[in-house]
Amino acid sequence: MSLLERVEAALDSIRPYLETDGGNVSVEEITPENVVRIKLLGSCGSCPMSIMTLKAGIEQAIQKAVPEITGIEAVNLTDIDDPNAVLPENLR
Repeated sequence: MSLLERVEAALDSIRPYLETDGGNVSVEEITPENVVRIKLLGSCGSCPMSIMTLKAGIEQAIQKAVPEITGIEAVNLTDIDDPNAVLPENLR
């Protein structure tokens, strides 16, 4: 199983939780240094809690399942103080 397939399998384990809030995640690339670059999709992309989703959910799932990954970066994190940030309906 390739590195990408293993990362996708780890993400599949948390996707139901992201989808509950109208969000998802896609792998943009895995760098030669084994850093996974992801994009937060749907409500995750505009949520002010996206940094928590990244740190508490996505990073842990990937690093537990694929220990050779050296880091996880989101290409589109929304800052918690961003005036355009929108919480998903069920978190308001």
